[in-house]
Amino acid sequence: MANFSFDIISEVDLQEMDNAVNQANKELAQRYDFKDSKSSIAYDRKEKKVTLVADDDFKLRALTDILVTRMAKRNISLKSLKFNPPEKAFEGYLRQIAQICMGIDKEKAKELTGIIKGLGLKVQTQIEGEKIKVSSAKKDDLQAVIAHLKGLNFSLPLNFCNYR
Repeated sequence: MANFSFDIISEVDLQEMDNAVNQANKELAQRYDFKDSKSSIAYDRKEKKVTLVADDDFKLRALTDILVTRMAKRNISLKSLKFNPPEKAFEGYLRQIAQICMGIDKEKAKELTGIIKGLGLKVQTQIEGEKIKVSSAKKDDLQAVIAHLKGLNFSLPLNFCNYR
């Protein structure tokens, strides 16, 4: 009897994130309300973070809105960013750092496996590092798990891969 499986992961396509930040910077250069402003959006791919620098609170909110809009257009989940509180930077400017969340931590993985077990389907879950492997003898059970998880408003963006 064949055993089918898939993996649940939480990852962000870093190239798409790079493209979203570049598009946000282009929009920032063209906007009239940011003329003569030192506002900027910087992306550090290695450390997986985006740094927003703005003149005041109003411009910081506008910068965040620009970035979020560009991310949405490139199909990057907004749940993948964790915004730190704004902090004072040089000469009265505000700086806000947004961490890009990658992987499923242990608590979230346990919460997901609990949700899957609560469905009452004959599936096995196994936490493997920062991903969860779900396996079953029936493809229909696996598809029911995927459909249920897609319908949830979970705190992490969930991706499904390695469907076998």
